[in-house]
Amino acid sequence: MLPLLEPAHLDRDFDYAVPAEMDELAQPGVRVRVRFSGRLVDGYILERLTRSAHSGKIVPLQRVISGERVLTPEIARVVSAVAARYAGTRADVLRLAIPPRHARTEAAEAEPVVLPEIPEDFPDWSGYVHGGSFLSALRRGSGPRAAWQALPGEDWARRLAELAATTVAGGRSAIIMVPDQRDLDRVVAECAVLVGDAVVGLSAGLGPAARYRRWLAALRGVARVVVGTRSAVFAPARDLGLIAVWDDGDDTYAEPRAPYPHAREVAMLRAHETGAAFVVAGFARTAEAQAVVESGWAHDLIADRQTLRAATPRIHAPGDSDIALERDPMARAIRIPGTAFAAARRALAAGEPVLVQVPRRGYVPALACAKCRTPARCRHCNGPLTLPETGAWGRRDTKGDNAGREGGSGIPLGSRASGETAASPSCRWCGKVEPAFRCGSCGSRVLRAVVIGAQRTAEELGRAFPDVPIRGSGGSAVLDSVPEGPQVVVATIGAEPPVPGGYGVALLLDGWALLGRADLRAAEDALRRWMSAATLVRAAGEVLVMAEPSLPTVQALVRWDPIGHARHELAARVEVRFPPAVRLAAVDGTTSTIGELLGETVLPDGVEVLGPVPLPPGARTPFSGDAAPAEVERMILRVDRHQGSVLSRSLADALTIRSSHRSDGPLRVQIDPVDIG
Repeated sequence: MLPLLEPAHLDRDFDYAVPAEMDELAQPGVRVRVRFSGRLVDGYILERLTRSAHSGKIVPLQRVISGERVLTPEIARVVSAVAARYAGTRADVLRLAIPPRHARTEAAEAEPVVLPEIPEDFPDWSGYVHGGSFLSALRRGSGPRAAWQALPGEDWARRLAELAATTVAGGRSAIIMVPDQRDLDRVVAECAVLVGDAVVGLSAGLGPAARYRRWLAALRGVARVVVGTRSAVFAPARDLGLIAVWDDGDDTYAEPRAPYPHAREVAMLRAHETGAAFVVAGFARTAEAQAVVESGWAHDLIADRQTLRAATPRIHAPGDSDIALERDPMARAIRIPGTAFAAARRALAAGEPVLVQVPRRGYVPALACAKCRTPARCRHCNGPLTLPETGAWGRRDTKGDNAGREGGSGIPLGSRASGETAASPSCRWCGKVEPAFRCGSCGSRVLRAVVIGAQRTAEELGRAFPDVPIRGSGGSAVLDSVPEGPQVVVATIGAEPPVPGGYGVALLLDGWALLGRADLRAAEDALRRWMSAATLVRAAGEVLVMAEPSLPTVQALVRWDPIGHARHELAARVEVRFPPAVRLAAVDGTTSTIGELLGETVLPDGVEVLGPVPLPPGARTPFSGDAAPAEVERMILRVDRHQGSVLSRSLADALTIRSSHRSDGPLRVQIDPVDIG
């Protein structure tokens, strides 16, 4: 059996005797309670043996918690594979895979589900090359693997439901993973139309009883389709035939708990273990998905160019230069060039809604020196400065440094001029107010807004279109949908609500704020965010992105070429040796704990050691208690992909030795972390 123990050196099987009175219930996969080193711990029975190889005394089981065989052989194999892939322990993975028991729910009898008649074919897939053949292979249980590129405006939730229903019609089960609750509700509703009550939704927001009830429905074969967020990748679907991941570039798929697996990678491991079909899908494409296609493990499922062209709205990149903005006072105020402003006015006049996507919520969430453009930082912790949401801007002043707030854009601090209320920015990290800002590079005391938040944008658009409803979507007030009719919807990234028939125009503001992030996936993520918003626009509508037109990511959006962009991103990562071209291990800790780990590690041949370097303030660290953030360092270990398993095994062995020595200093090991910086 496997006790659920924290120390890495105890991640191994132990033999326990089964008392006669427990013989019937103590079957492989059930939860048990055992005594280990004088204390009672939970665990799972892995298998029953007639005799043990252990020559010493064998301790009996204390109790069988439940006769429900919750750890299936398939999940046990997947758990072992994930632990090996991410240099973790099976106990940590099992805590992610199996929810806590709810006794009353477990005792309840589930009613059998009668499947409705599922159509033999779904003709909407005819727009995709080999779409019909893919569905036929799903129904036969052949285990096809594909990277599906959804068309603009596609009802992707309905298409995923059709894939799941086709799998169920072939006598197998399906798992569909989505990034968030809003997407989950949408896919569950579509699946219910096709498979009735044989679908359940799994998410972290459910209560213990509801979550366990739905998880048991999958385990017992009552639920044939499981739709969920990242933890659903471990759902015990009986006779799994399909596992699909929608929008795999979303960072919510990265598990924040040890051993930090990524749901897409776990899904591929599980598909490989079980022979199930695998689909990674989205409007955009990640470099990881492209690598899978180029390796031949999966194949493209895309529409022909003519079908794609008919479904794609017109996309323009008018640019966002300060010279163009200075010529138009209104454009300067809301950071929208005149061409985009005119397109929005035409759409509203025609009775069509307009979508405005902004990269940040709030009022003015990012500031810089108005003279040299150096980002404004806090003197105390070096965090970014921001302005409060009310009372910071006052009235327009046409004198001196106050002329032109956002375009040329100065906000003098620590002084009052012509009835102007002095703005006092505060730090987003430590919260301290900075009443007397002075640029460390040029000495200027004037700030400019480098990113305009959703609230500020909505305020200025309300002045520009005084007779048009302005709706906001973002933060804790995300709109699920909006009605038809002329209106302006200002939404933060990821909170764009759909509208029946689609938007007439979409304005994607401050594109440089997405592209300019110091992040390996900045360009990939920007394209994914833009495409998600652009798909809400009707085919005859317009999309205008405020970014430099010559940039490859902007051109990929204009041409609607996510595959070409993913191919370019993958080639760039191969050149600079970043994932998915190589395997990385990020080791976070203090100088002593990192040195201790590496001292116990037999590194594979050819490993590159990068660092250690200090982690930036505000980064999530393995520290707890009084450890100083300045002490946190990160070291990167990099090897070729074919040596990835060797690196993981070496680090796991080193963690085992460290654990046996009872070293308790702060340390964290992550394999292929999403955030490398």
